[in-house]
Amino acid sequence: MNREIEAYFKDAEKWRDELKKLRKIILDCLLTEEFKWGKPCYTFRQNNLVILLPLKEHCALLFCKGALLKDVHGLLIKPGEETQAARQMRFKGLHEIVEKEAIVKTYIHEAIGAEKAGLEITYKKITERAIPAELESRFDKSPALKKAFRALTPGRQRAYLMFFSAPKQSKTREARVEKCTRQILAGEGLND
Repeated sequence: MNREIEAYFKDAEKWRDELKKLRKIILDCLLTEEFKWGKPCYTFRQNNLVILLPLKEHCALLFCKGALLKDVHGLLIKPGEETQAARQMRFKGLHEIVEKEAIVKTYIHEAIGAEKAGLEITYKKITERAIPAELESRFDKSPALKKAFRALTPGRQRAYLMFFSAPKQSKTREARVEKCTRQILAGEGLND
């Protein structure tokens, strides 16, 4: 027994019964239980498969490569507009989990099958994402900034591009680029 995981379930204030039921279902599928990112994470052959998430309005079973699943029951939800791989199966009560236990196991077994087959998500390349004119202009003035930006991981680049592109006004986009320049030059991500 992992003490962190045991403490996690003992201390859970919201969704405790639901999380415990989901845990039992997952462990019945013979996945390895680990504690990552402050949450119970279940792996197959050392690859992250599902994570338990207690959220405000619901608890969720997050399939790390959920985009690969067929979702014949229409239960998987993309957690965010920019999410490429993960999908959530959400529950608002223990009764829902009990009713859908067989279906949940089917999805988990499908995810295991995808791992066994070595299936991978095809992610959008960072070059497919538009670079805001305000950032491009700053790159022209500072080749060091452009080099530092290109040296960031794809995830960090994507986070910055989303952050810079979000405002409707150019003035706000420029201010965001200005604000983050030092972080980029230091090789840091938006939330580091």
